[in-house]
Amino acid sequence: MINGKKIIFSGIQPSGNLTIGNYAGSLKNWVSLQNEYKSLFCIVDMHSITVRQNPAELRRRTYEVFALYLACGINPDVSTIFVQSHVPAHAELAWVLDCYTMFGELSRMTQFKDKSEKNSQNINAGLFTYPVLMAADILLYQADLVPVGEDQKQHLEITRDIAGRFNGIYSETFTVPEPFISKLGGKIMSLSEPDKKMSKSDMGDGSVRILDDRDTIIRKFRRAVTDSGSEIKVEEGKDGINNLIMIYSTFSGKTKDEIEKEFEGRGYGEFKMAVGECVADALEPIKAKFNTYISDKTQLDKLMSSGADQAAYLARKTISKVYRKIGFVQKP
Repeated sequence: MINGKKIIFSGIQPSGNLTIGNYAGSLKNWVSLQNEYKSLFCIVDMHSITVRQNPAELRRRTYEVFALYLACGINPDVSTIFVQSHVPAHAELAWVLDCYTMFGELSRMTQFKDKSEKNSQNINAGLFTYPVLMAADILLYQADLVPVGEDQKQHLEITRDIAGRFNGIYSETFTVPEPFISKLGGKIMSLSEPDKKMSKSDMGDGSVRILDDRDTIIRKFRRAVTDSGSEIKVEEGKDGINNLIMIYSTFSGKTKDEIEKEFEGRGYGEFKMAVGECVADALEPIKAKFNTYISDKTQLDKLMSSGADQAAYLARKTISKVYRKIGFVQKP
């Protein structure tokens, strides 16, 4: 804890283009959390290179994600916003934790298996040890809570196992983090394949990007896959319409019951148009703020530097403690 507040840590990779799924599942929630917790929100660029990246695009997207954090309402005067690679302690702690993580534990990680299938020509060691770097991200700041989705629960479990193992050998060193399950929003699925999560690497109409223009947003919703029938109602097995109702609820603030009542007797086409317009309206002020931030690189650089300094101060405390406990000699 810091100043009586529990510490919460989370991050997003600057790979692909952030979608309304990232906004609803992460950014929107972070804004609501930042005054209640000591919040550290990271752009995890080191994680992104487990898959080959275009260097110029990676740099551009890192600035874009930083600007989007700000545009969505994350306040650098309240939260610590920083770029992972700006704090070398992430890599330093990851190496130490590698030596306290079992090969068998890593080999059971389902994301490694999934990503190996998708990147069969580049099954690198970083892809295998990715969960250890994630553990370092979290443990470095003694995080009490970590917002997690279904696809990250296994990584948080191995983080807890690594922290417990290290603490058991060397006495209490790391806070063992707990998962934070937000009560706000829900998982947003692809518009074209509503049984799959909306992906920021999807270049088609299935993903709605935060920075898409209004016409593109509405066009994508018009083409959204729905189900048989025409009733605007949450029903088991109707992934398409359930997803659209979830999106409309997230961006309008209305409950599912209110939405069903509002669109009673109206068809899918009219509803898809309404969802598209609602999302486009909600994103307009975010995009306007984003354009202001991204056009001032000097200001972004200052905020990046300040956030990295804040994070590095906290990280150095943990690294010093870890190095001392494992027997490294302090630099004279």
